[in-house]
Amino acid sequence: MAMTATVTFRTTPEKKARIEELAKRTKRSAGFYYNVLLEDYLDDLEDIYDALEISARVKAGKEKTYTAEEVRKELGL
Repeated sequence: MAMTATVTFRTTPEKKARIEELAKRTKRSAGFYYNVLLEDYLDDLEDIYDALEISARVKAGKEKTYTAEEVRKELGL
């Protein structure tokens, strides 16, 4: 059996009702759909925040950058 953890968060009544209606129509639990949403979007959110951090480091001169020509040369293209 997979390990699980309980989380609590606030959402709008409309979003909660939509999840509950979807769960009812598909005979799945609301928790199933909350997990689907997390799985689908958590990676994207992490990528966005990583990109923002890297961009800030580049702007501050703390991150090495390479020209397209340097990359092509390194890859032998």
